[in-house]
This record gives sequence, C-alpha cells and structure tokens, in this order.
Amino acid sequence: MSSALLRNRNPSASRGKRHFLTGAAVVCLAVPLVIPLSRAHADTLPTLHDPNLAVRVLASGFDRPVAMTFLPDHSAFVLEKYKGKVQRLFPDGTRTQVLDLDVNSNSAFVAERGLLNIALHPDFPATPYVYLYYTASNTGADSEPAGATDINASRLDRFVWDGTSLTFDKNLITLRTKRNDPGFAERGGHHGGGLGFGPDGKLYLLDGDTGRRGLLQNLACGPTTVCPGPIVQDDQYGGPLPDDKHLTGVILRLNDDGTAPPSNPYWGIGNAMGGEVGANLQKVWAYGVRNGFGLDFDPVSGNLWDAENGEDSFDEINRVDRGFNGGWWRIMGPVSRYDQFRQIETNEFPAEQEPRFGLHDHMAATAEEALAGLVHLPGSHYTDPEFSWKYGVPPAGLGFLHGDGLGKEYTDNMFVGAAARGVGQVLRFRLTTNRKHITTDDPRLADNVADNTTKFDLTESESLVFGENFGVITDLLTDPNGDLDLVDVVSGNIYQVYRR
Repeated sequence: MSSALLRNRNPSASRGKRHFLTGAAVVCLAVPLVIPLSRAHADTLPTLHDPNLAVRVLASGFDRPVAMTFLPDHSAFVLEKYKGKVQRLFPDGTRTQVLDLDVNSNSAFVAERGLLNIALHPDFPATPYVYLYYTASNTGADSEPAGATDINASRLDRFVWDGTSLTFDKNLITLRTKRNDPGFAERGGHHGGGLGFGPDGKLYLLDGDTGRRGLLQNLACGPTTVCPGPIVQDDQYGGPLPDDKHLTGVILRLNDDGTAPPSNPYWGIGNAMGGEVGANLQKVWAYGVRNGFGLDFDPVSGNLWDAENGEDSFDEINRVDRGFNGGWWRIMGPVSRYDQFRQIETNEFPAEQEPRFGLHDHMAATAEEALAGLVHLPGSHYTDPEFSWKYGVPPAGLGFLHGDGLGKEYTDNMFVGAAARGVGQVLRFRLTTNRKHITTDDPRLADNVADNTTKFDLTESESLVFGENFGVITDLLTDPNGDLDLVDVVSGNIYQVYRR
C-alpha cells in the first residue's frame, strides 16, 4: 500500500552509532487481530535468506499499522489503519497519540479503506506540514459498514505539526470512495494509498480505480463496446469523463498546497478544456492504473516506481514516467502475454471482482485490438511493466533501501512485500546500471515475467525472495541507521532488518 518516499534523506548520517529501537527496549505485546488473511506462527520472527543479515521486532502492539515515517529526532509517526490514529514512537520504545481521525475501514482486503499513508513536507520541520491520506467516516466516529461514507470520502489533508500534536490545516483533494453500483452490494475497495514527495518537491498520490469504467480506465465512451459511438454514463453519478466523482485509477502530482503544477503532462489540455474535468486532468501524472499500495522513488535516478495489482493475473511492477498509461482496463502485463491475460481472466477465473462492465465479456480478441482501444491523451504513452507475475501474487508495499546499510550488494535495491496468503514474503529487486529496468541472474526471468502456476504462488520468483513469514508488509523504508524497516499490518509489528 504505502512506501517510504524520500522520508529519510540521509540515513547514512547516523549509521553505526546505535540501532533505533532495539528489541530489548520493546515491552508492548502484540494485539490479536481478526483479519481475512491468516498468518501462522505470528509470534515467531520472520526468516531471511542471507545469513549475513538478521531481523528483529522493532516495535509491536500496534493496531493494524500501515505506514510510518521518521522525524529528524529519530522518533517516528506510525499510522493505525482501522482506528485512524497517528502514534509517535520514540527511540526508547514509548509512544504517544498525536492525532485521531474518524475513518471508515470497510475493506474487501486487509489493505483498503482506513488511514492509509503519510508524507512529511520536504522542508520539514522548518515547514511543519504533514500530509495524510485516509477514508473519512460520516458517522462522527470510526465506522466499518461500506455505506458509512460520503461519495467522495478519500481525503488528502494537510496538518501542522507543533512538536506535540497534529492540527488540521486544509484539504488538498477529495476522491471517489463509494462503490454502490446499481444491482451490486455496496463495498469498499481499490482506494490505492501510495503517497509521498518526489525529488522535484511535488506530492504524488496513487488512487485506485474504485471499480470505475470511464476514460481514465481506457474506456473513452464509458462502459460500452460501441466506441466511437454514444457516450454511456459510467454509473448513476455520471462519467465517463473524470469529473470529481470519477477521478480514479490515477497517480496525481500536486504542489504542496494541492494545486496542479503547470509541468504536469495534461495541464495544457485541462486548461483549454476548463471546468471540473479540465481541472482534474491538470493534476494527473499517470492513468490506466487499477490499484496499488506501493509507490516510491529510486534514490539514485529519482524515477517513480509502483506496484500494481491485477485482477486474477499479471500483477505488475512499473516505472512510472511522465504521461504513463498503465493499460487498465484493457491490458495487464506485457502486450506479448495478452493472450494469457485473456485466457486466465475469461476461462480460469470467471467470477469477476468488478462485474458491472465485464472485463471477461468484453476483452479484445487480440493484443493489437486491445492496444488500439487505449485512450491516448496527448502526451500519454503506454509502457509494458518492468516485471509481472502470470497469476496474482499480489504485491503490497514497495520501497527502496537508501544506501548500503545492509551491505554493498543491497545498495539502493528495491524491496516489495508479497501478500501471498499465510506466507508473507519480501522480494528484492536489483535495477540495471541506468536504473530504468529490473535485472536478475535467474534465466527463467529473462523476460521479466514470473510464470507462476496459480494465484498466490511464487514459482519462478524464488530467486527474488529476500525473507519469509513477514505477514503483509505495507510499508518498507530506510531508518536512521541505514537499516530496512518493514511494517506488517497483520501482526501489528514493525520489523528491522540489519547486517550482523
């Protein structure tokens, strides 16, 4: 879901001095959680494949922690997803609550609605802004029913830090939340969550498609097979153009006050169009995104990467350049594997997650037809994923290690949490010298596709497995020692991987 986006700019500055929150300092007990994902032996430490590395529990007892970020004094903000609480965790293991938001936690999966992610202003604490992305409850308290939200309840808000608490400053944007399509039960899902500032000083947010079927899902005429032709509304609230209720399945790029930078790829189009739709297009960096929780910037090149969930097949790792079109709803995985994508979705897994406009019933017959059907906004480009799995894994958090704190062989590597049921692997990816692609020594992955055998299976990914039994890792970040910290939303633990 979330990732460490330039949250600790110079982790090597304190490397070797001491370990942040050593295991001996932790006295809190983990809170049992009732969740749809099982985790065997949650009281045992995860295992690592490299004997030169070790793992320990940095802190425990959080109620579904989903993301964290370090402050200059080496304390950390930790988000409790279902309670809407921001806890401040100190180096001695103590903690205090600094904010409590009313959130709606309805989820089809463990990492959907709730308090989802956090980012500090690049000039923090001189500019004391803290940004939170969350699903607001409309009941005046935390809620779980799917209907206990407004239509646009996914909020990106800015808060002010005064040293002891967070105070609301302004709302930057509200995004579509409800999935109450006629004929289907209302539910939560596909709200994304990746958030953070890039090296350009702009704020990036990944928002999932919430099951919409409009222009930003590569359906220019809406949920219809006749296009060009009459425009069909996406749902009872309008669409398919991206008005305020249909700005979904995107990565947004914003100034620190929520306005759209003129350097965005569709700023000119939106400016000429005007109105609600034009203003929304001005904020878009990428579209054709189904859903994802992992988003981070390469500390070397500054390139943006994400982890994206397919439906039943072809989960992806993408390098997201300016004007990126991820291909959803028409394509997942590389174009060369389109026939497999179509076969799996139409024959092997006929029960759809979003049956309102059936992917299975309306998929193009060939890859060429699928490509021809993409919506090409001026300045956009479709790009194959840099890595994918034939069947859904699915990936969760994505983050880069900043520096060589785990050893030179891990310098600036990318790590991804795999939410396979009951296993909880963490995968490690190395990038090419130019930092544009993923490289591996495994000949089976020369095509950058893991041909696993079924959903939640990691066949052909074995060489990428860094560690196991981590639960569901929704955040990975470099701590002030240069070690790798991992947030497990399942056990309530924060783990630290360090070199022996």
